[in-house]
Amino acid sequence: MLKTELLELIANGENSGIEFKRDDIRPEQLAKEVVAMANFQGGRVLLGVEDDGTVSSVQRPDLEEWVMNIFQNKIHPMILPFYEEVKLDDGKTVAVVSFPIGISKPYVLRHSGKEEIYIRVGTTSRLATREQQMRLFELGGMLHTEVMPVPRTDMSCLDDARLMNYIRDILRDPDVPQSTEAWQARLLGLGFLTEAAGNICCTIAGLILFGKNPRRYLKQAGLRMMAFQGDDKEYQAALDEIIDGPMVGRWDISNGDKQLVDGGIIERFMEAMTPFISQQSADVNTELRREIQWLYALEAVREALVNALAHRDWTRFVEIEVSAYSNRLEIISPGTLPNSMTIEKMKAGQRSPRNTIVMEVLRDYGYVDSRGMGVRTKIVPLTKALTGKEPEFELTEDYLKTVLYR
Repeated sequence: MLKTELLELIANGENSGIEFKRDDIRPEQLAKEVVAMANFQGGRVLLGVEDDGTVSSVQRPDLEEWVMNIFQNKIHPMILPFYEEVKLDDGKTVAVVSFPIGISKPYVLRHSGKEEIYIRVGTTSRLATREQQMRLFELGGMLHTEVMPVPRTDMSCLDDARLMNYIRDILRDPDVPQSTEAWQARLLGLGFLTEAAGNICCTIAGLILFGKNPRRYLKQAGLRMMAFQGDDKEYQAALDEIIDGPMVGRWDISNGDKQLVDGGIIERFMEAMTPFISQQSADVNTELRREIQWLYALEAVREALVNALAHRDWTRFVEIEVSAYSNRLEIISPGTLPNSMTIEKMKAGQRSPRNTIVMEVLRDYGYVDSRGMGVRTKIVPLTKALTGKEPEFELTEDYLKTVLYR
């Protein structure tokens, strides 16, 4: 690091990725800051700098070894930092300890026989709440929330007709269960049921895919739809409705053609939102009917909705939100992208499903294609072809927003 770069970092002060510390701090204090930043976006600790940005210089003769021992003994899983010392013109030295965003979250501080999880909030490092810990475990691939039990549920909360339709008609399984016990065993094997505290409960995946009334037990299930005449959330909405029910539809494929018998959330959304994403043509066709003109690429809308349903973060206690405005359609999926996925990787076609059971079932029904590259092959090109405008993707720690312009 150049001296000018270091001085600029110091001048800008501490933030979520920069921490100033003296080198006479206790080992657990340094480990705490590193753990918090690794659980966020990574960062740098500048040793030999006071909280107010005054350079006090490093004093320890064995500072690098001391730092490496802390990383080895106090931080788990292990992080390999980059250590360098920068000497300033006045003879003072600052040690810069850099480390990237962690890929094995959550990182913990091991101290006094305990393991503590910290997160970065602005310029401070705080103990993670239970909900924040769940998100970190999920991001690190150590927790799959879709297979967690939903309290107060049992097999009766699932739609028998849809389950039969899935096993017999969609999967074409020749061994259809014939008894309650056989059904329970099959649904446990599929991950739609699980055992918790001696009881058989629905998993999140089972409930949202096949549940009769998922929101009765899981408040963030379902889908909220809104429509506004203007380009922002006006006081009076033309549509404000929450759809509850199973995610998948029930289909008749007995004649070789796939015919919808009873729609799920996806079909019900498309039906309810159609008046707000289309308009009737001014001209009539040869059958004296006015044709529907779609304001958005229909497959792009459907794909964006399916992505939100398939990849949402179930540790977030809000429902998916779809809002139609006079100039755009917004689909907000709770939670950030899983693992190390970025918007750029998503647009390039990289795949990293958060909820694999949900994703596979939606693929069985044909709601998603086998390639799983809907952003690259549908949302982006179809939207641009119809409207001439690129869709936008906004990612925060709380949500992924997909914006389709008219």
